[in-house]
Amino acid sequence: MNRWFIVSAVVVVLDQLSKSWAEASLVLLEPVPVIAGLNWTLAYNPGAAFSFLADAGGWQRWLFTGIALVVSAVLIVWLQRLDRSDRLTGASLSLLLGGAIGNLIDRALRDHGMVVDFIDLYYGRYHWPAFNVADMAI
Repeated sequence: MNRWFIVSAVVVVLDQLSKSWAEASLVLLEPVPVIAGLNWTLAYNPGAAFSFLADAGGWQRWLFTGIALVVSAVLIVWLQRLDRSDRLTGASLSLLLGGAIGNLIDRALRDHGMVVDFIDLYYGRYHWPAFNVADMAI
């Protein structure tokens, strides 16, 4: 097995475990302070990055699912053909693949069809959009 697929698998497992924890432990949109500048806040994103197309009515779930499937297939082929000595590209592509699959699982397999977000970074009153482990890998 290609070592880069192991990295991708670790990202997927960490992502899904952390999302399961967030859904089991947090109340929707109620922040739990962790340290200054960081809350755990459960949120669901039906859109893409920065809630792009979040209010599109539901069809975007399948658009983003399709895009993630195509991108994942391309990344798998790329990783298989990659020279073993190209570590930086391999690490980068494997993180992208793990992140894409992590969010794909949310869209395609979770009942609600939305990506689970829970990491809430902020400075003063200004909040970065909530995100998750898959997003960090991407």
